Amino acid sequence: MIRAMIETSLIDWDGKLATVLFFDKCNFMCPFCQNWELILHPHKFPAISWQEIESKLLAKKGWIDGVVLTGGEPLVYGAEASKTASRVKELGLLVKLDTNGAYPDRLQKLIDEKLVDYVALDIKAPLDKRYTVAAGKRVEIQKIVKSIALLKKEVVDYELRTTCVPGIINEEAIKNIGGVIRRAKRWILQQYVPENAYKKQYRGLKVITESEMSRLLELASNFVTEVRFRGRTH
Repeated sequence: MIRAMIETSLIDWDGKLATVLFFDKCNFMCPFCQNWELILHPHKFPAISWQEIESKLLAKKGWIDGVVLTGGEPLVYGAEASKTASRVKELGLLVKLDTNGAYPDRLQKLIDEKLVDYVALDIKAPLDKRYTVAAGKRVEIQKIVKSIALLKKEVVDYELRTTCVPGIINEEAIKNIGGVIRRAKRWILQQYVPENAYKKQYRGLKVITESEMSRLLELASNFVTEVRFRGRTH
């Protein structure tokens, strides 16, 4: 169910003006999540009907480029996410999906049906037992690896992105992740935003310094075609 919307955003899809729709469930509960209130207390946020969304999108037709489906995890709602993407495409708009990669089959379906134009897949930690700490729940790593492999086929444009959370992402972690995603098209390293993190101990963390980030970017560039740094957004 969609319970939040940013009508116009310049920071959720590089190079595009977009409307952002937030789904209210997630299969993870990351301790550094910024949208945890939406996930844990969805009743605080009134559901937004498609009619309301469509009305706002039509009012912006010719101005915005597309719609970002985010959350939460949109693919928790396999059918609803697919239906929403289809409706957006029928309006002549592009669709971007933000996903944690845990639903490769649902991702494959969206790609096969040409319902998504860009996918941003979060890689939260080294793809081993440490992932459970970053995700806050037990994770089937092979499903995430499968989603990464799917995107690397480049049927759809994409980015892999890693938020550089202190204590989770360091040089060793970048090397570990890099080994899994080797020869991917694009890897974004994002600055961590400590404010409003789900777990209190993550709210006071000191963000990675500029020099440390430069080193991480340098390491990441050994594994993929394109590496970018993305500063804090919301």
